[in-house]
Amino acid sequence: MTHITVAQLNYMVGDMAGNVDKMVTAGQKAWADGSEVVVFSELSLTGYHPGDLLDEPEFLARVDEGLGALLSASRQLRNLYWVVGAPVSRPGPGKRLHNALLVIQNGEVLLTYAKQLLPTYNVFDERRHFEPGPDVARVLRAGQTQIGFLICEDGWNDEGGDYAVNPFSRLRDAAPDLVVSINASPSNIGKREQRHQVFSDASRRHGFPILYVNQIGGHDQIVFDGASFAVEPERGVVYEARRFVEDVQTLTFDGGRFFDRQGQALPAVDPKGMSTMAFYQAQTVLGLQDYARRCGFKQAVVGSSGGIDSALTLALAVQALGPENVVAITMPSSFSSPGSVDDSVTLCRNLGIELISHPIVETVAVHGTQFERSFDQPLQGLPLENLQARVRGTVLMSYSNAFGHLLLTTGNKSEISVGYCTLYGDTNGGLGLLGDLYKTEVFALSRHLNEVAGRELIPQVIIDKEPSAELAPGQRDTDSLPPYPVLDEILKVLIEGERLSEAELAHARAQVAQLRQSAQGQALVERIRGMIARNEYKRRQAPPIIRVRSRAFGTGRQMPIAAKHH
Repeated sequence: MTHITVAQLNYMVGDMAGNVDKMVTAGQKAWADGSEVVVFSELSLTGYHPGDLLDEPEFLARVDEGLGALLSASRQLRNLYWVVGAPVSRPGPGKRLHNALLVIQNGEVLLTYAKQLLPTYNVFDERRHFEPGPDVARVLRAGQTQIGFLICEDGWNDEGGDYAVNPFSRLRDAAPDLVVSINASPSNIGKREQRHQVFSDASRRHGFPILYVNQIGGHDQIVFDGASFAVEPERGVVYEARRFVEDVQTLTFDGGRFFDRQGQALPAVDPKGMSTMAFYQAQTVLGLQDYARRCGFKQAVVGSSGGIDSALTLALAVQALGPENVVAITMPSSFSSPGSVDDSVTLCRNLGIELISHPIVETVAVHGTQFERSFDQPLQGLPLENLQARVRGTVLMSYSNAFGHLLLTTGNKSEISVGYCTLYGDTNGGLGLLGDLYKTEVFALSRHLNEVAGRELIPQVIIDKEPSAELAPGQRDTDSLPPYPVLDEILKVLIEGERLSEAELAHARAQVAQLRQSAQGQALVERIRGMIARNEYKRRQAPPIIRVRSRAFGTGRQMPIAAKHH
């Protein structure tokens, strides 16, 4: 029988002292629980992923200091095995570092295992800084248990589809009683279920139990949901830590089975987890909380148009930061409908936040007059529409600069995909909350927030309102775009494709196939394809967005600007 503590923690990249403090606190709990082993996540010492900080000597010096502090702490908690993740220097040709797992005890490093499979897809670029570890298995006896080790991607190639090496093969030869896998696995919709499937299959195929330890927290665009778990060959997933919160729990491992700390049966794990909208809500709220905190912001500001995107952004910001820390600014122009201001008033009253009015009519008029005087041409059409957006963006940035608020952009994935946004206007800001949500999902998430709250946080009139930028008389989004239920299905096929769930992909493909049956529909699909390609330059200059899907704009989808796309 062996007691193992799962330490699912929220690390900050580069904060070695803070990360060590978190690990020591968890180690103390493990020791108090009578654990033999405490397990932390991948690159727990540095936070995942440090990127090019790994090229800086000062950063690596602080890594060494942090490791020294961990070794010192381990001397105080006698006989406890610490399984930690850290970059480790290596000699010889190739990259200078390994992404390593260290087992320390009583002030000594007893075992070092270097990650063998280094991902370079989607949001990952580990080969940029790390050299793959050797094709070997590392095992260590802790208490009565022979433990083998993996690091994240090492466990994802059991079917041999992506790498020539399969670390599970070496582990099978080593015949451990238990495999411990430390991970930094970002979350997106469906990722939890995918982890369960991959590691349950591997456990059953090779006949050994697996303990999968993940981290939580927001790091720039990506968010980690935790959801650490344990699987057994016959029973599958038998334990799961909480999602989106730190969780330090001690398990008992005995006879190839997992139990709670007292040796009792663990509660059943719900295979369904949370709903899609609940996931989007939790992911976005945690992402904003950590982004703001780590960038030194306590408050946020949002331009309130009276439309659905700004309304949802404000509602999520209130959940993340509190109503006292969120400010909305309405900026009516000569084309704004009376309802846009009235709806903003109702929304902000419902959310309990301050609403400031800053009309832009005079500013736009003065600029238009000067434009015609300087260039002998009236400012009209698209330039006038974009001017209004840019004036609003300037007002919001000025407020951010003056009062120290984080400016949140409000663009959704549908708009960003086709460039239905104004560069240096509504794209201004420090973070986007909706940039990985299609417009139809924005409406669905808004309804979800109201349902969970049991009241109208977002007024129904805003949810029911036909989308409009209100930059021209009688303007509607459908003047420039197909209806969002049609557009979103086209975008899913063109942007995400095979990365969608089977059900979502089948539905989207069926919708697009139906469109392609007519010349008009085929032309629409190709027009949208061209709009996606032409607007890469806008996306490249936009603020980061919180990732909720498997292929988000930013590091998850890297496309050239100047290229022939089709």
